[in-house]
Amino acid sequence: MTMAIRRFRAKNLCKLSYSEPSILYHLSKDRPAYNYTHKCNYVDVYMKWKKDPFYDSIESIHKSDVLKPLISLKNCITASSDGCIPISDVSKRVYELDVPVKVARFLRQYPSVFEEFVGPQYNHPWFRLTPEAIELDRQETDIYRTFKADILERLKKFILMSRDKRLPFKIIKGFQWYLGLPDEFLQNPEENLDGSFKIVEIEDGLKGLAVENDGKILSTLQKNAIKRGSSETIAFPLFPSKGMRLRTKIEDWLNEFQKLPYVSPYEDYSDMRTDSDLSEKRIVAVLHELQTLFVENAVERKRILLLKKYMGLPQKVHKAYERHPHIFYLSLRNKTCTVILKEAYRDKSAIEAHPLSNVRKKYISLMKKSYVILKSRRIDHGSNVSELPMLDLDEGEEDEERLSLPYTRSDQVKKNT
Repeated sequence: MTMAIRRFRAKNLCKLSYSEPSILYHLSKDRPAYNYTHKCNYVDVYMKWKKDPFYDSIESIHKSDVLKPLISLKNCITASSDGCIPISDVSKRVYELDVPVKVARFLRQYPSVFEEFVGPQYNHPWFRLTPEAIELDRQETDIYRTFKADILERLKKFILMSRDKRLPFKIIKGFQWYLGLPDEFLQNPEENLDGSFKIVEIEDGLKGLAVENDGKILSTLQKNAIKRGSSETIAFPLFPSKGMRLRTKIEDWLNEFQKLPYVSPYEDYSDMRTDSDLSEKRIVAVLHELQTLFVENAVERKRILLLKKYMGLPQKVHKAYERHPHIFYLSLRNKTCTVILKEAYRDKSAIEAHPLSNVRKKYISLMKKSYVILKSRRIDHGSNVSELPMLDLDEGEEDEERLSLPYTRSDQVKKNT
């Protein structure tokens, strides 16, 4: 009996030695309120992924792998003083412009955007924009000029979410398409950015942008809570997909998770315990706020891995997306994993639309007209496809399917061999 008592005392003494510091200790250190909460009751079980046709059919997201190189080539043409370029100017820039196939083939695949003609020298093919594409480019330029402050504010928030309020240019460039930044913003930052941005030396000789901000930055969820006049704990809006059912213990954990204090992605998190549910809520807050800044409120999941070091995200940050299927949808189209913020498409009044979102949809509509043009050309020329300067319909349809998939260097090697 005596031995049992000794074991009991030793066990409890061990617990006391590792107990939490008192509240008075926290108050004396003037720590953030979230330090008072230390819970870790998540049940780690397998969550089955369920396909949702609604999110898999959003063209503005799943056509971006074609739209991005198309706009890059369009910018190359508009940058020319003559408004046209020979194919030799861009034929060797496949990887730089992220073009999925040979550049000439890609340009000819979209006759509604690019018009081909014989150049003044050596009979080389030249390309210029169609009148419809010129009009869309003008609208895009007007948006950059009219909504410059909004676009800069999104860039500023993107940087302010980082630990040191600074990010390397290479990281910002990796998210340039998602943030809707024009090329010249990063090519000439001194001329295009306001005084709140500073070019700084970061690490290993890298240059980047730092932001100085004296005021408090509110996240989208905080702004929406203020609009509702809600003084309660901020919870994430949930949008379950049809037919998705969570197990009871997961639902219980989710209910407790929603009741935890909301930690803004712009707050200091250095004292936060990484093994707590509150840390999980902060991670989800960062991922949620990030996607509210993007043009289509969606991003390739692998891109988020670039931010782990700078935004305090864990090594397996992708698990956060899988644990919260009511907030994020993982689309597996185009042989990649794209994360879509459900709230942006289920409650459009909750998130402010990016100024560029409408003009990008117009580009996609113009691209789709190319398939009609190619079809009419094939009909007009009958079966004599060899006379066509463009691709025939069958080849075009095959390319349309292939261009929706990522094109790697290994694919190029196989094609050349």
